[in-house]
Amino acid sequence: MRTRSVTALLAAVVTALLLVPATPAAAHNSLQEATPARDARLTAAPTQVTLRFLQRLNPSYTTITVSDAGQRKVPTSAPAVDGATGTVTIDGPLGNGTYTVGYRVVSRDGHPVQGSYRFTVADPAAPAPSAPASPSAPASPSAPASAAAAASTGADAAGEPDASGARSGDDGPPVALLAGGAVAGLLVVAGIVLLVVRRARDRRTDH
Repeated sequence: MRTRSVTALLAAVVTALLLVPATPAAAHNSLQEATPARDARLTAAPTQVTLRFLQRLNPSYTTITVSDAGQRKVPTSAPAVDGATGTVTIDGPLGNGTYTVGYRVVSRDGHPVQGSYRFTVADPAAPAPSAPASPSAPASPSAPASAAAAASTGADAAGEPDASGARSGDDGPPVALLAGGAVAGLLVVAGIVLLVVRRARDRRTDH
């Protein structure tokens, strides 16, 4: 009898010890259901995203976001919390493509829980997304100005003589006159020298 009591007591202690580690894990919140569902392929774009969790949500610490394939946030309302359920309303229609739902909530013990999943919109009636057209390069504003400047320069060149050419033509006659005067002066000096030499020879001959 005594042995059975001890055995029952030990079994109760072991059971309690086994249940203790599971208590913190059970206190953590977790996603139970999502609409649209994980990896869903929809033929019509949703207007809301609703997430239901294991525990009640704190509106002050509940975040639900929707992002497109380019990781750009889709405009949505703030999460509307009702017990363990959070819902966001999508502001505009979603085009075809893959979207990611991200969430962040808080458990009863204050531990934050976050996660994400994807769904795809494949509406056969929706037009295929067109690639954005590359903008044409705008005309350089300096091109017309350059053409006008070139035309103005050509007109000035055709209507007026070159200033440097005019100066060269004006400088020609004075230079020629100076050169001629120098030659004439040399000839006069040479004639005087010859005359003096001749007179000197004639005087020697007379003596």
